[in-house]
Amino acid sequence: MDAARARRLAERITKIVAEMLERRVKDPRLGFVTVTEARLTADLREATVFYTVYGTPEEREESAAALRSATGIIRTEVGRQLGLRHTPSLEFIADALPDNAKRIDELVAAAKDADAELARTREGAEWAGDPDPYRKPADEWDDEAEDDADHSDDDEDSDDEDSDEDSADEDLEDE
Repeated sequence: MDAARARRLAERITKIVAEMLERRVKDPRLGFVTVTEARLTADLREATVFYTVYGTPEEREESAAALRSATGIIRTEVGRQLGLRHTPSLEFIADALPDNAKRIDELVAAAKDADAELARTREGAEWAGDPDPYRKPADEWDDEAEDDADHSDDDEDSDDEDSDEDSADEDLEDE
């Protein structure tokens, strides 16, 4: 079967089940239920409906029991509205999304607390060691000092050469 068709039908099943829970199912055990998603197998025979319940764990259990008892009515309406040759069987599964989201929120809050604690610890702290951690070894300093001395000797030698040329020029003029 076509995966796109199964996806479209799953979206329709989500809407149909949500409307049924809101308008037609009058079970007092049914709490504040939200249909989050429906998945349909490729052969269109089985549908899994994911839902969440806002409330205590007892209310969640009661809502799960109410959904199990209303499965036949909901399946009949799904089959009537979809118009398929075979109405898919429905299975209601509590969605773990809210629990996962709560766990992620707790982890983010713990990370923020750890960052705040690190920031408090860091206040007024100074770097350990020297301000310039990239010092050169002592032998490189000696090499640079020798290079500087060699360059200054070259400058003096060039001055001597210039004075020798000047005196040679004067000798030529005298003759």
